Amino acid sequence: MKTEEYNKIISFAVEKEIESYDFYQGVCDKTADSNLKAIFRELADEEKKHRHLLEGLLSRPKDFHFNESADYKVSETVDRPKLSLTMKPADAIGLAMKNEEDAMRLYAELANASSDSEQKEMFLSLSRMEQGHKTKLEDLYTNMAFPEVW
Repeated sequence: MKTEEYNKIISFAVEKEIESYDFYQGVCDKTADSNLKAIFRELADEEKKHRHLLEGLLSRPKDFHFNESADYKVSETVDRPKLSLTMKPADAIGLAMKNEEDAMRLYAELANASSDSEQKEMFLSLSRMEQGHKTKLEDLYTNMAFPEVW
């Protein structure tokens, strides 16, 4: 993979981390429920860490080790509506859940395409973290979208 292509993919990932952070922090600031506030504060903090990690990758010159034939599936994640604090809560959490799934898959694809073990582990770790976010949001979504379960 050429450095320019790599930088585009990582820049795209940074944008998605910023978008997720802004949404999670906005929900945290807006909600009065202390449990939701804690969940969304934690999610926002983790997205901020991901952003800094990815920005670090962009700021230091490095040899990248990717298999040339990999499909990074970046195009599958574009043209989605932006998260908005005016969305219905269940819709917003559903969209956030899908965005976490997209991030999880992107990082897994980058890991699969990596031929360097340290680089591979970094992307696998990011993928696992995004999977954890997705799981939290799925729990929240099922409790919010299907309150009759209680």
